[in-house]
Amino acid sequence: MAATAEVLQRTAPLYDRVRRVIPPIEWPVFAEDVDAIIALKRRRNAVVLAHNYQTPEIFHCVADLVGDSLALARMAARTDAEVIVLAGVHFMAETAKLLNPDKTVLIPDLEAGCSLAESITAADVRLMRQRYPGVPIVTYVNTSAAVKAESDICCTSGNARAVVESLGAERVIMLPDAYLARNVAAETDVEIIAWSGHCEVHERFTPAEIRQLREDHPGIVVLAHPECPPEVVAEADYSGSTAGMTDYVGAHKPPRVVLLTECSMSDNVAVAHPDVDFIRPCNLCPHMKRITLGNIRQALADNRHVVTIDPAVTPRARQAVERMLAV
Repeated sequence: MAATAEVLQRTAPLYDRVRRVIPPIEWPVFAEDVDAIIALKRRRNAVVLAHNYQTPEIFHCVADLVGDSLALARMAARTDAEVIVLAGVHFMAETAKLLNPDKTVLIPDLEAGCSLAESITAADVRLMRQRYPGVPIVTYVNTSAAVKAESDICCTSGNARAVVESLGAERVIMLPDAYLARNVAAETDVEIIAWSGHCEVHERFTPAEIRQLREDHPGIVVLAHPECPPEVVAEADYSGSTAGMTDYVGAHKPPRVVLLTECSMSDNVAVAHPDVDFIRPCNLCPHMKRITLGNIRQALADNRHVVTIDPAVTPRARQAVERMLAV
């Protein structure tokens, strides 16, 4: 349903933020939900935490806190809100619940999953510990709470190397992203034993694609997420987390740039950098795109869907996340 004139007037300042990436014809469709979500947040003392892969109308217009997985974990630990809506995938909502056991955490769509989280189980981690006794286990936050509970410490793409080196071990097990593990191994003297998981978004990028981009767009700066294959990272000008990519664009202001990551990332960064030309060959995350303004509104209105975690795994999973936040 298109917004009324009154709603359009109230939401006009929000549209000003995103007019470069959302056509005027689309805004009346978004404005009604945006306006309702803002009212519901006030009524319920709620905040929306949005990952960098959310679409601009979510990221820039209804989110209170935004960032990569590490930033969202830190923000979740500090918020005073009574209700947290996680505009992201399920493992992120679980992490928010681990850090806020007494608060209501909502995920707008229960099917918003993650190929990495689905690539490993708690039983797999226990088998790895049996196979490599005494070797510490670093688990990427892109995993279930049950997997985190079997780990010694968590990491994100933004702090993986620091976490690995903080353990003071000659070798560590790093789960579940094989490419992230290999990319971290190239930056440290610590021997890393990897699992075989991959991100369905980042594994599709190729070195040939980068070479074609450089041919088609001379002088382009290529930024790659460390979940990309190592040969892709080697071809890029910079590799880092989504927060790292954002900071790079802000610090270096490349005239033309491509972000080898999920599609919405470029749109969200472009809002703050109108002087940068973003080339957009990207890969869509179908799980992130399950989160919409409509189901965020429903989550707040109907308390859908409340995130719960098995009490048997909660203390150990929380400890692994808190250890990461302390690094």
